[in-house]
Amino acid sequence: MLKILNRKTNLEKVLGKEAKIFGESYDIKIIYKKIKNPELDLNGKNIEINLPLKYKRNSDVNILKLALEKMYDEIARVEIENIMEETRIKLRGIAPENYVIKRIPNKLAKTLKDKTIVINPEIVKYNKEVLRYVVLYEFCHLKYRTNTKKFWDMIEKYMPSYEEYEYVTEVA
Repeated sequence: MLKILNRKTNLEKVLGKEAKIFGESYDIKIIYKKIKNPELDLNGKNIEINLPLKYKRNSDVNILKLALEKMYDEIARVEIENIMEETRIKLRGIAPENYVIKRIPNKLAKTLKDKTIVINPEIVKYNKEVLRYVVLYEFCHLKYRTNTKKFWDMIEKYMPSYEEYEYVTEVA
């Protein structure tokens, strides 16, 4: 639940009541402090967004959105690198030319014609198995451009329980 100290605003409508990290819900807590720049900390099941006092008057929704986006970007940078490497090892010989972490509308990931995998940092809202599935799915597209039987056989070979995660292909 979004908690804003000492005032009610429409931030809850804009940002939502909670944020998700790897399928777990975190309350968002906004704290106004005597600081120069916004800060973001994970504290237990809270995401604490520390804002300079000057923002208290403005209720700058964009600053809060950017803080959360930056958090997702940083988590994605670390976790996607780990899962990309794990998948490279598992699929010996199949690897993307490159991968980038970038927001893409309505998708968690896609493979470009130049064999670059693009992964939306919003993916860290889902549990890690969804992230593993999406990375595997995109790796398999490096070998099979379309979702043929061989494509699905390859996914099943490396993730027999893939059907549990198959439904998650677009950002909600």
